[in-house]
Order: sequence, then structure tokens, then C-alpha cells
Amino acid sequence: MEQESKLTDNINHPTHYTQGKYEPIEVIADWHLNFNLGNVVKYIARYEYKGNKLQDLKKAQMYLNHEIERLEQ
Repeated sequence: MEQESKLTDNINHPTHYTQGKYEPIEVIADWHLNFNLGNVVKYIARYEYKGNKLQDLKKAQMYLNHEIERLEQ
């Protein structure tokens, strides 16, 4: 049962998203961000806690670049 509880926490409220007052999913929904910008918020919010800081920042940059390209078209 304890393993199931940990799994639920990792799915619903992973520690790398629960470091502040608000979870990224709440901010993304409240601000009505699209997929690209939502992912930028997600990767920036977790980069200190997930394990590979540079990789998460590069992913945020990639999604931001996709959004910029979309708007430029």
C-alpha cells in the first residue's frame, strides 16, 4: 500500500513540482498558456529539483523557440 501511495504522489504531486506555493499545472491553467508556453513554465519550475538542470533549461528554451517560430509565421 505504501508503494501505491508513493506512486500516486509521483503522478499527482511529484516533489519536483511542489517546491513552491503553486504547482506549475495550476499556473499554466490559470494563465491559459498553450502547450509550448506551459512546457516552458514546467521545465523552468523544476530545473533545480529534477536532476539535470542544463537539460531542463535547454528543453524550456526549445519550447520557447517553437512558440517564437509559431508567432513569426
